[in-house]
Amino acid sequence: MDFLDHLALGLATALQAESLFYCFIGVLLGTFIGVLPGIGPTATIAMLLPVTYFLSPTAALIMLAGIYYGSQYGGSTTAILMNLPGEVSSSVTAIDGYQMARKGEAGKALAIAAIGSFVAGTFATFLIALAAVPLSSLALRFGSTEYFALIVLGLVTSVVLAHGSVIKGVAMILTGMLFGLVGTDTDSGMFRYTLGFYQLSDGLETVAVALGIFGISEILRNLEGGADSAGLGTARITSLMPSRADLRAAAPPILRGSLLGAVMGVLPGGGSILSAFSAYALEKKLSRHPERFGHGAIEGVAAPESANNAGAQTSFIPMLTLGIPSNALMALMAGALMIHGITPGPNVIREQPDLFWGVIASMWIGNAMLVVLNLPLVGLWVALLKIPYRVLLPAIVIFSTIGVYTVNNSGFDLYVLIFFGTLGYVFRKLGCEVAPFLIGFVLSKLLETHFHRALVFSGGDLTVFLREPISAAILALTGFVVLLVALPAFRRTRKQAFADSDD
Repeated sequence: MDFLDHLALGLATALQAESLFYCFIGVLLGTFIGVLPGIGPTATIAMLLPVTYFLSPTAALIMLAGIYYGSQYGGSTTAILMNLPGEVSSSVTAIDGYQMARKGEAGKALAIAAIGSFVAGTFATFLIALAAVPLSSLALRFGSTEYFALIVLGLVTSVVLAHGSVIKGVAMILTGMLFGLVGTDTDSGMFRYTLGFYQLSDGLETVAVALGIFGISEILRNLEGGADSAGLGTARITSLMPSRADLRAAAPPILRGSLLGAVMGVLPGGGSILSAFSAYALEKKLSRHPERFGHGAIEGVAAPESANNAGAQTSFIPMLTLGIPSNALMALMAGALMIHGITPGPNVIREQPDLFWGVIASMWIGNAMLVVLNLPLVGLWVALLKIPYRVLLPAIVIFSTIGVYTVNNSGFDLYVLIFFGTLGYVFRKLGCEVAPFLIGFVLSKLLETHFHRALVFSGGDLTVFLREPISAAILALTGFVVLLVALPAFRRTRKQAFADSDD
């Protein structure tokens, strides 16, 4: 089956009534939570994981994917009009986008953001379709030693390239792995870390852990801050049509941002946030007039908006083809597949081709839907900011508890939800990022399984990981990444990059 046959299969799946409906629901919800600051796609997807239990795997993944890349569109709207980024990645767009709005160019900024997002989304989807088959074929040749090394590399780089302290990130991954090992030992069949609770014999419920660590903890933090969005001023929108000169100025940054974002999105810990900041820094360095950045440069809107959408979509590549989630959102996507008994990885493209190619084709359709949703309805999205958090957050809590309970009809999962919600809040208060925790939690059993298998096949010889050429090369690359962190120049660059992201 060649490339065109794959796309034909994907379009046939994505254009079914069920797929179109859930694609629309996904991008609509994504825009909604992208507009509202303080919720975010990770918490939203965690809340909707129980709902996916009642959907087909294809519809579930199409909807969750729509939420992810849809949130990148929505976040730019309030970033430009109100200097209030709904998404972390949109905070880069706000730097120049809001300055354009203050000059009466809000419509132009919104249009360029939408065009850049659509072009980047289309390019990234095409890249996923091209890379899928070769990467899956390569992954099918991997044994347990190679997979173990690959997971270790993913865990290490997800900390190095992610926000926050490296030491705290490593601690969070190890803590997540510890909780992920709760349940029944795969070799002996004995219970471990269950503390006498028989409900933990099959391990902790992924939905309850994810929703607690992201959703409930985020709600607690918002309540502590007394967040409320009412009464914010909005820039006036005039024309949504950029001039030819604007399009010429924005075209190169859109192309560069799309390419850079597509590459950064594949990296563990990359995704939309790192892509947006990298694209903005690149445009500022390449510009003949860098002093315009921060004062309404159209390139400062085009590049990060293109990069964050490309990065959001190409982060699906390692999860779908290798089974290795590159960030917390992809870990949740992997969890959604596992709910339906599907193991993410190279076998998905062979055993579930309609799901695989249907999700990819739905991204093209979803990006087209987002252009229609975002520009004509911009007034509606801004009006949503008048919903007070004291109304919104209790509704989210109620929805979350009902969702967690209905997965297994277990009251015990509600206690798990409360425990991890509280634990996530404590982690945030201590300045620890919770994303590495979830990545470690999801990958722990996979890491353990491949470690055990490699030792069984080698007769318990640990040097097998160094004797196999591919695993040795991957572990060497992991060691290089660790040494890179020790370099003062790299630490300064990393610190400066994340300091800029917090501004």
